[in-house]
Amino acid sequence: MFFPYTQAAMLLVEHGIDLYQIDRVVTKFGMPMGPFRLADLVGFGAGIATAMQFIENFPERTYKSMIIPLMQEDKRAGETSRKGFYLYDDKRKASADPELKNYIEKARSISGVSIDPKFVKLSEKDIIEMVFFPVVNEACRVFAEGIAVKAADLDIASVMGMGFPPYRGGIMFWADSYGSKYIYSRMDEWSRMYGEFFNPCAFLAERAAKGSPLSAPVEQAKSRL
Repeated sequence: MFFPYTQAAMLLVEHGIDLYQIDRVVTKFGMPMGPFRLADLVGFGAGIATAMQFIENFPERTYKSMIIPLMQEDKRAGETSRKGFYLYDDKRKASADPELKNYIEKARSISGVSIDPKFVKLSEKDIIEMVFFPVVNEACRVFAEGIAVKAADLDIASVMGMGFPPYRGGIMFWADSYGSKYIYSRMDEWSRMYGEFFNPCAFLAERAAKGSPLSAPVEQAKSRL
């Protein structure tokens, strides 16, 4: 359920938000590091392999950015090559790379995306919502399909597997602080403006229509895990 996290961040960058701003805002939110610093740490090879699986199996739920493939062409692989979204010195200390804008501009030209003035002015709250609401949407699919029995299971998975800040209670607990109607309305608005990556799933739409919490139990016998 975590794959939309980095893809949402890529979408924001291609539409005009500074990627280092995204990392700062997400870290301030409570994550151990932002999506781009994490991509460097994990390495681009693993990221591309995972992304290809989702593009092949769930094309309508993915955002296909060319930023990382373009960087790979220039032998950038993340922290291991000392060049990724950041530059790394001998002590692995990360610093911003002014050359990165060249890859972003080329990726925009390939995708046919132009800078959206509204994105440049996004608040920190908007950035957090656009990065994490797609994760909530995917968590709803996981819950609805019976892969997890309880929303609390997804909360634990988000904290232990994604690094979601524990003091926010987990992805579903945090989502319910906004409410299903609000999250659905935002996702629906973004999907009409920026494409099907933001399409709210049927479960989210149903919960929003009823005004029900996303964490309310689903009628199912047992987990598929």
